[in-house]
Amino acid sequence: MIRAARSRHASLLSADELAALHAAGLRILERVGLELSLAPARLDALCDLGLRREGSRLRFPSALVEEACARAPRGYRLCGQEPALDLDLGGERCYLGLDGSATEILDLDSGAPRPSTRADLAAALRIADGLPQIALTWPCVSAGDAPPAQQPLHELEALLTLSRKHAQAMTVVAPEHARAAVAMAALVAGGREALRARPILSSFQCSTSPLAYEGSALEAALVFAEAGVPCGFWSMTIGGGTAPVTVAGNAALVHAEVLAGITILQLLCPGAPTFYGTSATMMELRRGGVCCGGPEDLWLASAGAELAHRAHVPAAIGTFASGAKASGWQAGVENALSGAASLLAGAELWPGAGLLASARIFSLEQLLLDAELFDYLRAFAEGPGVDEERLALEAIEAVGPRGHFLGEAHTLRHMRSVWQPRLLDRTPWDDWLAAGRPEAADRARDEVRRLLAAPAPDPPRFAAELHALVEEEARRLQP
Repeated sequence: MIRAARSRHASLLSADELAALHAAGLRILERVGLELSLAPARLDALCDLGLRREGSRLRFPSALVEEACARAPRGYRLCGQEPALDLDLGGERCYLGLDGSATEILDLDSGAPRPSTRADLAAALRIADGLPQIALTWPCVSAGDAPPAQQPLHELEALLTLSRKHAQAMTVVAPEHARAAVAMAALVAGGREALRARPILSSFQCSTSPLAYEGSALEAALVFAEAGVPCGFWSMTIGGGTAPVTVAGNAALVHAEVLAGITILQLLCPGAPTFYGTSATMMELRRGGVCCGGPEDLWLASAGAELAHRAHVPAAIGTFASGAKASGWQAGVENALSGAASLLAGAELWPGAGLLASARIFSLEQLLLDAELFDYLRAFAEGPGVDEERLALEAIEAVGPRGHFLGEAHTLRHMRSVWQPRLLDRTPWDDWLAAGRPEAADRARDEVRRLLAAPAPDPPRFAAELHALVEEEARRLQP
């Protein structure tokens, strides 16, 4: 079963601030527009539908953007390979997922980063499939030992065969790969109509900030949409680099880029399920790198989720993915605050579990720690439940002054509702010393080894047929 968190809406933005950000995004689209490297026939079709063209740049009338966004469904279902693993978007639940696609993994034995492989992706998916906190899978590490032209297919094959949970394709960014991905998902789902009815796969395409989309990415989005596979749009701006250094300017640029993708999709495939994705962050101004985890990221996450809902589509907000290099105090602080921001903003999808070093490195230990942190936030979000039974007035009267509640029937009825950690430490000081002062990351590492030492599950019934399809598509895609 999947553990979802109940969203607790507590807007950090005032109504006026949210309206100003939305208006700024629309103004950018109307006055500046986006550069789109689409085929002339596709550009002509979009102009016939209301966009304005100057060369390869398209400008988006604000009223047309609003009308297009209104066509997208506010909620829909992302399906697992069995109904118990389905995810309902647009409601009151938040779901944690893997993120990607890190090019390195922390070696379990040496603790040093190294290039990731297909075997590393398989290990991560084995663990993620057994964690109830992980609701959907991504290619969280690159299958770096696969030929580049075939890598997206091998990664998707791993998602579909090593986990029963909903798969979200991150690296399928070209129409030829999208067609192959649809064929693969249809094989697993039981046919193309079965896939349309129960989409076990979703996808998204990223803008090229600032204010551009690759034509191949948009064509891939249309392949998915025409097959009934949900396809979102994602902006990964870097404040001070590919976006303004101010949070408001950064958020406005994100809004423009994502709304542009949604508008194009809804003009060409009205009613196609989509979502609003962002993992906007800031430049590290001393060295010019990326510094995920700062306070600006919390505001950008909150703004992204609220602007998504202002556009009436689900929000996918990059969550966790600390800038820390190790699973220590910094990672805990940054990820706890990141998760709280996504929770309070009501973001439906939280990709990010397991990432360190600003999403460059994946860690199996961090995956378990992030799952525990999500569970902590989930328990917090459920709330105290203030009703007659949980107010415990009869028990308080029965115990009276100087008594205790250890043997009370009320305690026995409710004691299992108290959240219990698996990795955080609550043992007495002397017991902790005797155990060698273990930290949460040490316990997570031991748990990873235990999980990977367990017998691997039998491959699914479709595994051989799917692999044959991947091999066939890989031969076709060879340069």
